[in-house]
Formats: sequence, structure tokens, C-alpha cells
Amino acid sequence: MNGANGPHSYSKNSIYQRGITEAANIIINEEITKKLDIQKLSLAASEQLRIADLGCSCGPNTFIAIQNIVDGIESKFQSHGLVSPEFHVFFNDQVFNDFNSLFASLPVGRKYYAAGVPGSFYDRLFPKTSMHFIFSSCSLCILSELPKGVIDKTGPAWNKGRIHYKGAPKEVFEAYSDQFAMDMDSFLKARVKELVPDGLMAVVIPGVPDIASDLQDIVPSELQLLGSCLMDMAKMGIVSEANVDAFNVPFYYTFPKELRQIIEGNGCFSIERIDIVNNPKHHIVMPDLKQRVQYIRAILEMLMLERFGAEIIDQLFEIYARKLSESSIFLNPENYQQIVILFVLRKNNEH
Repeated sequence: MNGANGPHSYSKNSIYQRGITEAANIIINEEITKKLDIQKLSLAASEQLRIADLGCSCGPNTFIAIQNIVDGIESKFQSHGLVSPEFHVFFNDQVFNDFNSLFASLPVGRKYYAAGVPGSFYDRLFPKTSMHFIFSSCSLCILSELPKGVIDKTGPAWNKGRIHYKGAPKEVFEAYSDQFAMDMDSFLKARVKELVPDGLMAVVIPGVPDIASDLQDIVPSELQLLGSCLMDMAKMGIVSEANVDAFNVPFYYTFPKELRQIIEGNGCFSIERIDIVNNPKHHIVMPDLKQRVQYIRAILEMLMLERFGAEIIDQLFEIYARKLSESSIFLNPENYQQIVILFVLRKNNEH
């Protein structure tokens, strides 16, 4: 994600994600009211209640989500005639996240103490049984690493001429799917050690609908279109085709049935609720050419810079904008088939 507060930053171009956060907040608040057992949390009189946002990025959406969780837990304590504990919130993301911008924009008058925790959420981040509530939104679609086969020229999953599994041979899709399953298993095994008994976790993750076959034909089309822009630039001699072949976006869009199978197979958590989040910002961002371009640029520019350098970025997204504007498909929000899946999980106490 692009850091800081510039015109292409994530903080200025995450309206779509804010819509997801606002819609998910309602569901999460309901589940806190129904499912958070404050008696079983067994907080000592002076103990803080600890919350983590994993993959917080650097924009304002994390603060909206965290405030909702804090308010929900506080209301739960008050409804039982109990004094609300102090809250300690841990904001986690990769080491290259713009934590300076994040903490410079912490809300004034917040009801919690804040700390940053850099590192991959596919590994352990916290001491055993130290966290009471864990939250993650729009981050678990990012793989821990690229599937190795997609850049192996000798293998069946080599993804030549593409930057994602959209429209690729089934071996490419299967390589992405296998990597996602391994990553989710690692994520769940790490979190179950960190949560207290009966601790809750809410996971919001972009995905696609359950289907019978040919999943890769309905994943979001931005990545396929962006890949075609890079190939156009390779033909113009602006970038090398070998560089395009070596670049793949490490995003995987799961589907509810697959995610449920992974969670149940892992065995560390019980599924308390599954829901599809209706994003109210969907029909604002998706049909607007400028917002659509800025939305994808804010997410992908850092990855592009690492591979292709800064000098091609403006031209790349100019070509992307032109292709978007010339299409009758991409700017129609009804054709955007990505969904947002919300899982609320409870730690299985035998782990």
C-alpha cells in the first residue's frame, strides 16, 4: 500500500475499503454483543483488554474499525453492570508499512493505548494467551509469498505474459490456491496460541462467490487489465517482457466454501458466523474512472516500483485509465463480481 498522505496514497484512496469497514462494523458489533463472554475472559482487576488489528495499513479505516470494537466491548461490560477495562490496541503490518503516518493520525480522545507491531501475521506476533480480540480486514488475500511455480519457466504453472491467475492455465490458479491454504493454516495456528480461552477473531476478506467450476473467470478483472497494459509497454520497449513474466501479484481471492473448509480442517477455531458484507461504497467507487484508477494504484504501486522502477508508473496508469474508459464492462459496478466475506471465529480451548 502507498504510505504517507499524497495524492496516490492509500489513506486518500481507500473509500472502497472504508465502505467495507463500515458495513462489517455492524456485524462485528452484533457478534460482540451476542458472543463475547466477558465472564470467561477472567480479566484481573488491573488487566488491560488487548485487541489487535492485523494488516492495519496506514489509512484511517483501521481507527474506524478499532473504535467500533472498543465501543462494542465497553457496552458489553456496561450492560452487565461492570466497569469497563482499559484497552490496549496493537496495530500490525509489515515492516515497510508507513507506521509514522499511522501514528501521526491517531484519533484525539481515543479510548485506548496504542502500539505498533511490525511483522508478518503469518507468523507469531504476540505472547501466548495474551490477546482478547483479533481483527483483520482486507489483508488475508495477500499471500505470504508468490507460489514458486508461477515463475518457473520449466514448470506447468509458469505464468508467462500475465501478472495473475485470471485467464491463466488451471495449474497457475491451483498454485495460488495451494499457497493461500498453507498461509491460512499458518495464520490460524499462530492466532490460536495468542488468543485467550474463548477469545474472538473477526476476519474480513475479499473473495468471490461459491461456484461449481472455472473460478478464475470471475475474479476481479483489474489485474488482468493491468497485466495487458504492462505487456503493451513491453511491446513498446518501455519494460522488458522478461520482467513482466517474472512479476506476479500475490493476491488470492478465496470463496466462502473454500475458506470454511480450511478453517474446519485446521481445527483451531469454531465458526460463530459467516456473512457476506454489502459494501455501500461499491456503486460510488467502481463506476468513477478517477477513483477506480487511484484505488488500484494505491494498492499496487509499491509492488510495481520494486519490479519496474518509478519512471514507468505514471505512464502505466495512464494506459490503464485509457483502457478502463474505453471499456463498457469494467466501469459497470454490476460486472464487478468480487464479494467480501466476514468470518467470526472463537478459539477452541483444547488448543
